[in-house]
Amino acid sequence: MRLDRFVCKSTEYTKAEAIQLIHDGQLRVNGEAIMNRAVQVHENNTITLNGECLKARGFRYLLMHKALGTICSNVDEGYPSLFNSLKIEKVSELHVAGRLDADTTGLVLITDDGRWTFDIIRPSNNCQKVYRVGLSRRLSEDLIERFEKGLQLHGASQLTRPAELQILGSTEARLTITEGKYHQVKRMFAAVGNRVLSLHREKIGEIALDVPLGEWRYLTNDEVKSFVTVI
Repeated sequence: MRLDRFVCKSTEYTKAEAIQLIHDGQLRVNGEAIMNRAVQVHENNTITLNGECLKARGFRYLLMHKALGTICSNVDEGYPSLFNSLKIEKVSELHVAGRLDADTTGLVLITDDGRWTFDIIRPSNNCQKVYRVGLSRRLSEDLIERFEKGLQLHGASQLTRPAELQILGSTEARLTITEGKYHQVKRMFAAVGNRVLSLHREKIGEIALDVPLGEWRYLTNDEVKSFVTVI
């Protein structure tokens, strides 16, 4: 975690105030004065402010049912931010682990733990994301094998990783992928001559969406640990 972020997470200082304290040389890491706000610090470091040892607050992990027409940014940008629905302290410290577009609904995971987010979005961890997709054209059975072999997306140099396509109806499918390229689901169906009309994320890893539209809850300890990579 960056030093400026650590100060904010262990005190009531704003980011601007934390940066000023660091620039003024009031922070020490393992006894050494540090004036670079971007220095990475870890749990086993001793970090003091004017001689007082700082301890970061615990990380937070949430699940939300994202509504249509909301965005995963921390501020409103054309569409309202989904963070407007979170009536908890220090919302600005949170971010979405794997964003959804404004026209996509469903499961989003929210946290202030960057390392945990990395374990979710890193393709090599094979974290499955499951989407329910509504299409403009009929689906054919041969698409199952094509998605399994990987598709060539427009502008991409490599095929997509193997994906599982389950056809639910003439124009409805469930798609499971283990990567998160830009607009990937929409681009995958575009690559086979179809167009996504509706997109809803049902599941990430072992966590399935289980709250009503627009609502949220904290994750359980077991749910949080299900994404942690043991090295």
